[in-house]
Parts: sequence; C-alpha cells; structure tokens
Amino acid sequence: MVPKKTSGRSVRMDLINPAASPLLKTTPRAKLRNAVGRFARFTRASISFVPDLRKPVPNQHPEMVKRMNANSKRRWLVSLLALAGAWTGASGVIAQDTFCDLGCDSPIACDAAFDDACDSLCRDLSCRESLAQCGLTFSNNLTQFYFGTVDGGVEQVGRYAAHGDYVANVDFGKLGVHEGLFLKVRAEHRMGESIVESTGAFLPATLAADLPTTETRNLYITNFIITQALSESCIVFAGKIDSLDGDMNAFAHGRGITQFSNVSFIANPVVLRTVPYSTLGAGFAYLMEGEPLFSFLVLNPTDTTRTSGFSELFNDGVALSSELRVPTNFCDRPGHVLVGATYSTRDYVSLDQDPRIILPQVDIGRSSDSWSVYWNTDHYLHVDPHDESRGWGYFTRVGFADDSNNPISYFWSVGIGGNSVISGRDKDSFGLGYYMSETSDEIAPFLTALVGGIGDSQGVEAFYNIQAMNCLTITPDFQWLSQARAGLDDAYVLGVRANLAF
Repeated sequence: MVPKKTSGRSVRMDLINPAASPLLKTTPRAKLRNAVGRFARFTRASISFVPDLRKPVPNQHPEMVKRMNANSKRRWLVSLLALAGAWTGASGVIAQDTFCDLGCDSPIACDAAFDDACDSLCRDLSCRESLAQCGLTFSNNLTQFYFGTVDGGVEQVGRYAAHGDYVANVDFGKLGVHEGLFLKVRAEHRMGESIVESTGAFLPATLAADLPTTETRNLYITNFIITQALSESCIVFAGKIDSLDGDMNAFAHGRGITQFSNVSFIANPVVLRTVPYSTLGAGFAYLMEGEPLFSFLVLNPTDTTRTSGFSELFNDGVALSSELRVPTNFCDRPGHVLVGATYSTRDYVSLDQDPRIILPQVDIGRSSDSWSVYWNTDHYLHVDPHDESRGWGYFTRVGFADDSNNPISYFWSVGIGGNSVISGRDKDSFGLGYYMSETSDEIAPFLTALVGGIGDSQGVEAFYNIQAMNCLTITPDFQWLSQARAGLDDAYVLGVRANLAF
C-alpha cells in the first residue's frame, strides 16, 4: 500500500478515525491495536509532562501546571474509554492488520498541544524516512528460538536462544561526500543456548542461534564493507566481509532468520572449510538490474570475527572465491542458476571450531591447499498473476570439495518454498527441504578415533512462516536429522522461531 501524502508528509492511515474519515476501512482488530497504542502513548505523555502532580515545575506558571494536570487526566479517561470500546468491537474477530505511515507532525497523529505525545513508532518511521533521504538506512532483526530435541540425539531437551543482527547502510552520494560510495556495517551477537549439542548433528539445526561465535555472547562487527560504484554495472569493495551473504537462493537462504533454520538450506556446507565466516578481503562484482551477476573475492583464509584481522592478514595464505549467478526464464517463469568455486592456500592440520559446522577439535594429517565447487538453482513453478513478486517454486544445491582436508566431500539438497498458497495469508511463506551430506573418507578415521563410527548424514526440514504483524514473523519448524555418528539415534526436532524486524 502506498502511503498518501498530506502537505508533503506521509500519512499513517491506521491512526485516522474510521468513524470520521472514509479514507480507511479499519478492522476491529486494528481498532484494538490503535487504541492500545494511543493508551500507551497518552500514558507516556501524561507521565513525561507531569512527573509529580504534587510538585510544581520550576519557573512554570501555576495556571499552566493546572491546565497540564487537567489535560493529563482527560487523556487517561479518553484512552481508557477508547481501549474498552475497541476491545468490545474486536472480540472474537481475526483480521489482517493495516499498514501505517503517518508523519509525526500531522495533527491526526499528534495532539497539537502536546507534541511529545506523538506515537513513538510513528516518530521512528518518520525519522527513518528522513534519514533514508539523507543516505542512512537501517535493517535490524532480533530473532528468538525455542527449539527442542523431542526424540533421539544426545539428549531430549528444549533450549532458548536469540540472535541480534543490526545492519546500517550509508550512501555517501546522498550525504554529499562522494557519488557512488557506500558503507555497510553489520553487528551481531547471540543470547541463550542453542540445541546444537543435544541433536548430535554436525550441521547445526539453528545456525543463527550460534552466530557470530559459540565461544562468547559479545557484540562483534562481522561486516564493514566500503563499496565504490565505477558504473551502474560494476563495483569494487573492500573491508571485513561476512561470507554468509554468498550462495544466494530465492527459496533457501535468509541467513537462518527468514526462511530455513538449518545451515544445510542456508548455504552449501562444502564451502565452509575454505571460506571463513567473517574475515578481511576485497573484490569486485558486475551487476545486472542491481543484483550481482559475477563476483570475485580475495580473502584472508582465517576467521577474524572477534578481531579486526589486520594483525593476521594473509599470515596463513590466501583464499579466493568466485560466483556467477545468471537469471533464467524457463517456461516463462523466473529463476536463477548459480555456479561458484573457492580455493585456499592455507595449511590444514586440524578441524577448526566453526559455528557453521560442529566438529570436535581433532588433529588431522597436514594438508596444504583446499578447494570446493558448488551449484544451486531456484525456479518459480507458480507466479501470482496479480503480483509478480509472489509465488512458489523449487530449489536445488550440489557441492564437491577436497576430501583430503574438508570433512564434507559431497553435498546435495532439494526442496520447495515460497509464498503461502493459503487464501488470505498472502504474506506468509513456507519451505520443505531434504539434504544429504557425505563425510570425507580421509577425515572419517580421525573422527572415528574420537567419537566412534562415522558415516553420512541426511535430514529434512519443514517450516511455515506466519506474518503476524508487518514487523513480526512467527515460524513453527520441524526437522528430522539422520546422524553421521553411528552410535546416535536419529534426532527429531521441534521448535518455534520469532523474528522482529525493525
């Protein structure tokens, strides 16, 4: 829905009184939500303007204090009546929320006598629009997980975990500094404890819950990239690079917070040995319609999530990564085909501790250099004739790696996903996928000596992403994980994920 404009300001339609204006047909549920918001807003205003009704404000005219106290009491009464009326109207009704976007200076949103009573959400949206026009945008996610191993695995237990992901983008052209110059900064931290140990699986069932590192809950900068556009189709970039943005797929990516939770459906695991999660690097990319068509990166081969990385830069060699992602239109349906490869000159003498793949710390035979090649595709099988951005389709991934030092020598996955097909749930999404991971014959003996017999692993994940509000999704999730460790029973995992985008 496109916000209407009033005197150059965007209008929050959900705050207009539907009884007084024909511009918006508000549902009872929306009335309740708006009344609750007004009640909280007026409550905050009353408290902030009259912190203690028994004490006069210094240098304040007594008559003004009296008027402010009377207005505060009136606000409480009106808010309570509105809340009660909305509750009555919303009883037993389920309706879709309306979108809102009203400038804070609008007399519809704010009481003219009390500017600070402006709705905080409204103020934030208005300020964000102003900042975006100046070249500053923000994309933040707070994701909470409650997952449990209900059968099999190491132990049957439920765990709570959370992940904070905070991204800021700066357009220096809009700031008047330099045209085509951009900065992207990402900060991450985690909370709680995931179920990674209780499942017994090498591939984490809830990847985001263990990022950026399993060793601490501190906040770390995992992305700090400076990009210069040389033209509309060519860019160069350098800085601290977060590799999880690679291996893009329309139905199986989402960084573990908007689509699948299991790492097997977020990125190809064969890449994890040669490309660190967060490290220094530089590269270039050719774009097609704003999306990367071809990219090439030169990276530090060791992970530096918890440090700046400059003291370790290229001490252990260099890593190279390249991807080609071509748009397709088979059967008049959109899709993509991606081909990628990685190479590292690093010497490998042990299995590193990496939150993207859970392996015991064990020494292996010294091996220099490692490589991987991978391929993925996404293709829409159905596109909404009324909205080309909506639809559903299938995805596949295949990958091969150097089995002399990579614990995964071969991997493939397949599945379906996209927007919900349930009538009235246009903003919901779903996914169903299967993966198979083959353990390296060269690495298996080292693991066997520590944890027992080792074989191949496979698994299934199914989720349904419910758009509860514009900024909130709630996602029930089920996973079946067949163990690579011979001594463990298959793990059955149930859980729910809630993501707040702000």
